[in-house]
Amino acid sequence: MSFKTFNFHPDIMAGVRALGYTETTPIQAQAIPPIMQGRDVIGLAQTGTGKTAAFVLPILQSLLSGPRGRVRALVISPTRELAEQTCEAFNDLGRRTGLQSVAIYGGVNMDQQLRRLRNGVEIVVACPGRLLDHLWKGTVSLSELKVLVIDEADRMFDMGFLPDIRNILECILHERQTLLFSATMPAGIRRLVHEILRDPVTVQIGRTLPARTVSHALFPVQQHLKTALLKEILKKTQTESVLIFTRTKHRTERLAQQLIRAGYPVASLQGDMPQNRRQAALDGFRDGSYKILVATDIAARGLDVLRISHVINYDMPASTDDYIHRIGRTGRVNKSGDALTLVTSADASRIRDLEQILSAPLERRTLPDFDYTKSAPEGESSRPPRPSQQRAPGKIARKPLFRTLNGRSIAVAKP
Repeated sequence: MSFKTFNFHPDIMAGVRALGYTETTPIQAQAIPPIMQGRDVIGLAQTGTGKTAAFVLPILQSLLSGPRGRVRALVISPTRELAEQTCEAFNDLGRRTGLQSVAIYGGVNMDQQLRRLRNGVEIVVACPGRLLDHLWKGTVSLSELKVLVIDEADRMFDMGFLPDIRNILECILHERQTLLFSATMPAGIRRLVHEILRDPVTVQIGRTLPARTVSHALFPVQQHLKTALLKEILKKTQTESVLIFTRTKHRTERLAQQLIRAGYPVASLQGDMPQNRRQAALDGFRDGSYKILVATDIAARGLDVLRISHVINYDMPASTDDYIHRIGRTGRVNKSGDALTLVTSADASRIRDLEQILSAPLERRTLPDFDYTKSAPEGESSRPPRPSQQRAPGKIARKPLFRTLNGRSIAVAKP
């Protein structure tokens, strides 16, 4: 379907053409019409299918009429990186409209955000904790909000943001259009849907599976040989950009340093890094300065780099949903991609779960010249870290600060 079908304003179509968009993706073709009709919408589709443009375009169309300089659209995002990318999509597609947007998230000084807000914006893209800070200070008003978007809702649930979402909803006292986009729908999100959406239209594109353009392979190996095997895979594989996922922040930094010493142009990305370093890593990965990005699951959502040829799971993800989101960083928009996972004997149950949802056994690969029998160095265990040493899924290492807003006690925590 052509974007011309929707009769967007010429200023919006100018943004569409500037980005080279001509034909819609399935989620865009099915979600845009009910959104433009003012309906509440649940959009379910695997990553890399164009969900962001599916809500950005009709929101821009809706905001062209009405007052300027007041917040009339709010997008809630789970991570700083996704908030920045969504804000960038509004800016690129709405460049000719005059509509202003700002990304709001923690980990940076509030002054620049305050200046942007004082100058007047129509669109706010925010992480929950910092948005609650602004609501507490009175620097963001949602009194004229017209459209609310909860993006990557399942990730919000995984990161423990559901209480913050409820506190934000308590600050929106009037009816509004609500859009919820996600790749998966855990039970907690289904309950939220019933509470906050009015007679929603559900748009679901296929099953929640990795894109068909992605091939999958497992590399069985002992834990202590993972790094050596990874280096051999990188040496013998023709790649463009490679995204490597690890389970912990410490391992992310250690593995990145090991690859740098081996001569690879590498950046790391994990939640403890200051925002300027996180942004520099992403910018360098996008422009090709870094061919390899080693990251925790913070990069599993919202990282939009079209030329990622390989996703490598240095550590097997904790769940099949996490695998789907990690692998969704490659094979995007009908491009082919490869998903390679280093697995140990401790991953057997996760492999079974993954093969069950894929309805097919995964290929096991070995490298012919690699020594899989080499012993672990003295004092180094060949076993992976025990589960008790890892943070359980859905748990967050932060304690909420309780404040009073409009007579209510609310939990405020920075993402």
